[in-house]
Amino acid sequence: MPTEGKGSAGNKSASSSGVRKGRFRTGMDSGFAAFNASISFDKRLFAQDIAGSIAHVKMLGMQRIISAADAREIEKGLREVLAAIEKGGTAFREDLEDVHINIEEALRERIGDVGGKLHTARSRNDQVALDLRLYVRDKSDMVVTDLIRLMGVLTDKAEAIRHIIMPGYTHLQRAQPVRLAHHLMAYFQMFRRDWERFQDARKRADEMPLGSAALAGTTFPIKREIVASLLGFSSVSGNSMDAVSDRDFAVEFIFDASMVMMHLSRLAEELIVWSSSEFGFCTLPDEFCSGSSIMPQKKNPDACELIRGKTGRVYGDLLALLTTLKGLPLAYNKDLQEDKEPLFDAVDTIHGCLAIMAAMFPGIGFHAERMLEAASDRAMAATDVADRLVREGLPFREAHARVGAVMRNKMMGGDANRDDNSLPTPEEMVEARKHTGGTALSSVIDQIKSARSFLSQNTPPDEVDSGKKGRKKKI
Repeated sequence: MPTEGKGSAGNKSASSSGVRKGRFRTGMDSGFAAFNASISFDKRLFAQDIAGSIAHVKMLGMQRIISAADAREIEKGLREVLAAIEKGGTAFREDLEDVHINIEEALRERIGDVGGKLHTARSRNDQVALDLRLYVRDKSDMVVTDLIRLMGVLTDKAEAIRHIIMPGYTHLQRAQPVRLAHHLMAYFQMFRRDWERFQDARKRADEMPLGSAALAGTTFPIKREIVASLLGFSSVSGNSMDAVSDRDFAVEFIFDASMVMMHLSRLAEELIVWSSSEFGFCTLPDEFCSGSSIMPQKKNPDACELIRGKTGRVYGDLLALLTTLKGLPLAYNKDLQEDKEPLFDAVDTIHGCLAIMAAMFPGIGFHAERMLEAASDRAMAATDVADRLVREGLPFREAHARVGAVMRNKMMGGDANRDDNSLPTPEEMVEARKHTGGTALSSVIDQIKSARSFLSQNTPPDEVDSGKKGRKKKI
């Protein structure tokens, strides 16, 4: 790190970037250069950066801001740079600060000074805003695909175990019998809402900011709609200052990711509880568990625990970005460099957790006999008995009090589970709830059919991955 005062002045970065030429007499302090550089993490935006640059230079050529020949040469050079990076043949340099300057310098090394014309009519401010929007769009599509896969796994499992009856809980106390499939389909509904949130939030990322330049637009006769069309954006930003400083779409992505992680964590928690010796409702697959370094008998639900633990990590990413944004004046500020690492971390975490849950779930073994035994707790018939009294003409509150008193006396006498042929069986109780959204077999089958319909109407993962939906044009 640089020392204080004049002593640090002799420790300068040998940056060859054109960003400092002209205005500055000296190079950047080497310690500050390392502190300032973002290439270590923003290099993952290289594909989006090059895609945006190709669209930009095509527009420059079409608008005759640069010659058609120069535009073609720059485009060809950019495609060569992209191929070299993808093959691992290009090393990113920290002294060039960020992915944008690294790519521009790599282009200039290939085609010479004509590469410098690429930056006509744009700034790094609108360039990074574009890259980040392209990235969020891409990763929104990825998460939507991950969610569809997990919802499919849950639906398959629910259909396979639709006859299993288990206790339903409130306050983690046995409440009423339900079908295990009904329980699993509750998570389908959560992840479907997550899917809808990501689809909706994608619309707000789908706005093209390039052309806003540093903050006030450009004096060149650009046509932003050309770039938007080439990159598959549905609209262009309406205010240049907002366009370069807006990160709402990134916040919204991380918020939606936080919701997914919360739902994954709830599911993971139930699997942890259910697989415990105290419950014994399920056995997790060995491939997703670990042992103890000292206790040979242990089988620990590590995959579920890690998913539960990583939820807090994504919550932290959301708070970090919100805090970064809360005090920023318009327009661009270097604080916005801090938008990427929380976003990238949230992307990696949610993608990994969804993939692990989807891979683990098919191998979970549910223990029907143990679940039915727990669901056969006779106290769980109390609500059905109260409902029977209501059908016989008793007001519900009186029926509730009468059954409650009986249950209290039984529990005090220690015979709450005494055989009583007048009480409905767990099967009778679940089958009594045949309405839409209920836990009767017919209702659960309807839920599964509805889920199948939803899954069939949405894009298969291979089509999303290859861009066959037409959301993004190949440029």
